[in-house]
Amino acid sequence: MTALLRIEELVVEARTPTGAVITIADNVSLEIRPREVVALIGESGAGKTTVALSALGYARPGTQIIGGRVFLDDVDVLKLSSRQRRELRGKDVAYVAQSAQASLNPAIPIGEQVGEGLVIHGISDGEEAERRVIDLLTTLDLPDPPALVERYPHQASGGQQQRIMMAMAMSCGPKLLVLDEPTTALDVTTQIEVLKAIKDAIQDRHMAAIYVSHDLAVVAQVADRILVMNGGRVVEEGTADEILNNPQDDYTKLLLSAVRPPPNTGAKPVTVAEPEAKSDNVLLRIKSVCATYERPPLFGTIKREQQVLQDVTLDVRAQEVLAVVGESGCGKSTLARVVAGLHPALSGELEFSGETLRGSVADRQLDTLRKIQIVFQSPDLSLNPEHLVEKSLGRPLELYFDMTAAERRDRVDELLESVGLDTDFAGRYPGELSGGERQRLSLARAFAAKPELVLCDEVLSSLDTVVAASVLDLMRDLRQRFQVAYMFISHDLSTVATIADRVAVLYAGRVVDIGPTERVFAAPHHPYTSLLIASVPALRLDWLDTALEDHAAKGGGAFAGVMPRDSACPFRTRCPLMMPGICDGEPPPARQAGDDHVIHCHREIDELAAYQQPVDGHA
Repeated sequence: MTALLRIEELVVEARTPTGAVITIADNVSLEIRPREVVALIGESGAGKTTVALSALGYARPGTQIIGGRVFLDDVDVLKLSSRQRRELRGKDVAYVAQSAQASLNPAIPIGEQVGEGLVIHGISDGEEAERRVIDLLTTLDLPDPPALVERYPHQASGGQQQRIMMAMAMSCGPKLLVLDEPTTALDVTTQIEVLKAIKDAIQDRHMAAIYVSHDLAVVAQVADRILVMNGGRVVEEGTADEILNNPQDDYTKLLLSAVRPPPNTGAKPVTVAEPEAKSDNVLLRIKSVCATYERPPLFGTIKREQQVLQDVTLDVRAQEVLAVVGESGCGKSTLARVVAGLHPALSGELEFSGETLRGSVADRQLDTLRKIQIVFQSPDLSLNPEHLVEKSLGRPLELYFDMTAAERRDRVDELLESVGLDTDFAGRYPGELSGGERQRLSLARAFAAKPELVLCDEVLSSLDTVVAASVLDLMRDLRQRFQVAYMFISHDLSTVATIADRVAVLYAGRVVDIGPTERVFAAPHHPYTSLLIASVPALRLDWLDTALEDHAAKGGGAFAGVMPRDSACPFRTRCPLMMPGICDGEPPPARQAGDDHVIHCHREIDELAAYQQPVDGHA
């Protein structure tokens, strides 16, 4: 079969601010046939995205294509004029970026953004374009598409934003999709739906795809062939089966060894050598907190279905890691932002070290701000690109400790060394650092304040497996050295299983399951927890096909992000154990499952155990 895309001996260079020239892609060649998915894998900085973007005839600012040829349907893309490339992009080849938050326009409604390509390329407009947009959003399992098209990106969760970008890319029916980490920001249940949508779209619409990813378990589900990149070169190439089951290159073996397996119910979480945290050793207490994205009306109240958090009550104990898990839109990040004082709560109370915690960061004492730090998912959005590393790390030292310039310089060096970075990084800008290095810098900035609680909001999700493993080891080390507590927000259950002491499972803004990690991940647990565990990809070629059936049986399908209009069990509309007249009639009781494990469910503990044990043995 004739190749749809041919990249021949591609060479891409970049020039650093100091004038040094770096080769990002070094004589890279690849072919993609119709309906074929070719995955590019490797660590951050390997050149994966650079090669993928060349299919659009595009080089990122600061880089330049200096050699090679790129053919799409035998048309040399690199020889096209700027106008011809604009006509090509979106219609014949479309791109899905890693960060939807940074790519979607916050001032334009979602429907207009998804349908923009249809109008620009003259495919459709008006009601026909709107119908196509709604059909696409429905295909990608987005909630209430007719209402969603009127909303703005900030009114959608991170996972929903990523699927909106998928809809934008697919709107014009391109021949080739360039997928740059398209499921990185997605929770495990949504990821299954999106992966299925990607596979179906490629087969049904005769599309091909370049799939850039660091998640080998995901790659195993979609890729026909895999190219392993390291230092701008392709070090190994083969079918998915050959690469995953019989790797030849040492670097490929390193990548595979860094893959974290699905949660193992027999495994114990990694903890520091210290006495077990007791219930009277509470650092942060969250009491019946409710929150919303909506602006309260002048007259009236926020409706229940508009509440992102609903009566959330939980504790974070001193020096422990409490993981908060759940699907996109369940309220995980909103909870962290409420604790940090960055998002107002509608009601409820917060206590820190036994004292009432004011709701807004503007109303909190300076020492309280110091004790509670937050590390965001994307360091690109939280580090000022115009500030040197020394200034970024020096700011909290000046603010909280009033250090002199000389004292700050010495402390900055100590902080850099504490996160495994050389002291000469102080004179660099964030743009000169890799993704993993920037995330280490974010951690260093948080620990500069000598906090007691660090809120970690998806801090590993944008990192490749090797870098993420090293940052995870660093977080364990920092926790032990500085005796801090973490609230670890994540949808990555495999990571949670290796770092958390306790896990709180959120669904539709409510805690449905909470307890020690090894207890929550072992049957019996809440039916929703069972769904999450069953949705964690395994490094097996046939996992997606076999998981979809199990996924559907357990309540699969992406979370709609809208709460039920009553106080009954929020999971009842998806739960395979739902009991009419009971689950939809009243709030679920808190069941004591033993060993500080609480499950909010109408089913008895022995009923949950009998249902889950045969099917969750792998979890």
